[in-house]
Amino acid sequence: MEATLNFEEKDWLACCGSTKFAKEMASASPFSSLDQAVSAARDIWFNKVDVNGWLEAFAAHPQIGQSSAPAAASHAASEWSKGEQSTAISTASTSILQELADWNARYRQKFGFIFLIFASGRSSGEILVELKKRYENRPIVEFEIAAQEQMKVTELRLAKLFATRTRSAATEDRVSIIGGHFTPTPEASSGKPSQEVPTRTRPPITTHILDVSRGSPAAGVEVLLEMWQGAQPRPSFGERGDVGGWVYQGSSKTNTDGRSGQLTSIVDAVKPGIYRISFNTGEYSPSGFFPYVSIVFEIRESQKLEHFHVPLLVSPFSFSTYRGS
Repeated sequence: MEATLNFEEKDWLACCGSTKFAKEMASASPFSSLDQAVSAARDIWFNKVDVNGWLEAFAAHPQIGQSSAPAAASHAASEWSKGEQSTAISTASTSILQELADWNARYRQKFGFIFLIFASGRSSGEILVELKKRYENRPIVEFEIAAQEQMKVTELRLAKLFATRTRSAATEDRVSIIGGHFTPTPEASSGKPSQEVPTRTRPPITTHILDVSRGSPAAGVEVLLEMWQGAQPRPSFGERGDVGGWVYQGSSKTNTDGRSGQLTSIVDAVKPGIYRISFNTGEYSPSGFFPYVSIVFEIRESQKLEHFHVPLLVSPFSFSTYRGS
């Protein structure tokens, strides 16, 4: 069961630059899950925040092609903006950046606000094509599209906010556990051997998928976990000799909350090694861009007692992931 998480108004403001949105989220909190927070956020954004609030949120974003957020933005919002535009910035040539700047200026002159798009995972070329396409829209249509894109960004940031708090809580738990080793137990004081009691209540490797295009957990996605046991100590990028090197560990489908079933047994210490977790995104979204998504990660000897959670944020044409605790 997930702990109830409470955040301050400034945290909600980092997710969406509307003060009305932040106040309403603070009033509606605490939330017991990310899904509950996303549901509340969608209701507040589309039903309680007015036009001025939408424009305020739009203005809190940097212009596409610029990684620096407005001076008034919080540190968290600034860092998230950089990450969201990292693919666009890294794939942009000088000429594309100049063209983006020119079209951004034309867009702002026509509509009165900056061009807003869910940029995570998108190249500068893709964004420029979309900017030119949306420039042809009528203002009322484009305003609604921009609000939808803002909500996608907000949902992504909510997931990051919850993941950050979860990692912090997990770190505190580990500190408490370590501290316990320095406190003599009754058995230790009496010289009697202590019995080792399993501390895990769930498998050491888990995953959770959020469909950011729908603003809800991705249910029914097939998940496969494998471990590298090939002839080479570790798989190498681009080599084709890894066939047969991946050994099946477990599989399941995500439930209605987007969480995987039991991919491994519940053990205190996970076996160190290199793992690959794959998501059958093609079956979940046949019209999407990715037939499947695989993530390779390593668990070292010093990490075998940790819990590894691999959240996936997925939409039909992009995905992103980050290490969870």
